[in-house]
Amino acid sequence: MAHLSIIGTGNMGQAIASIAGKGDHTVQLLGKSDVDTPVSGDIVVLAVPYPAVAVVLEQRGNQLEGKVVVDITNPLDFETLDSLMVPADGSAAAEIAAKLPNSRVLKAFNTTFAATLVAGTVGPLTTTVLIAGDDDDAKAILAGVITSGGLHAIDVGPLKRAREMEAIGFLQISLAANEKVSWTGGFGIVP
Repeated sequence: MAHLSIIGTGNMGQAIASIAGKGDHTVQLLGKSDVDTPVSGDIVVLAVPYPAVAVVLEQRGNQLEGKVVVDITNPLDFETLDSLMVPADGSAAAEIAAKLPNSRVLKAFNTTFAATLVAGTVGPLTTTVLIAGDDDDAKAILAGVITSGGLHAIDVGPLKRAREMEAIGFLQISLAANEKVSWTGGFGIVP
């Protein structure tokens, strides 16, 4: 069984903890008040808004060495919901990987809403979590956590695919914010 540390106790952090729990994995949830509590998981999920990632990496970067680090962020401009805040040829995940050269950085969970993770479905479909990363073993470990929690997981390729995943996440959030789709819905995948 895996041991996850989830930094962020909001809807997404709670939803990911629920999935891990369904698969009998252990979870350490770390909120803002837990800054002095060391990260204990082998898998660390950054379940914070994109603007908070820099602070987390500054506070905990050395604790993330050698660990699988999962970036779930969508780096969009939350004031306008009209653009991504990373260069057109980059991604939040690539920025995080550059700052954590001794960690195995993955992109996952950013194309799903918390409600679809908890429900395990998007409409009639089983919720699917897309995973991008350059370390096949790390992706397999995370996929095992996801599938043991009752969801589907798809390896979409190298970390450079995070850019496309962030664009999908941005589109889905924009649609929900403009009431075109429900926050309990979103994109589903037919395997």
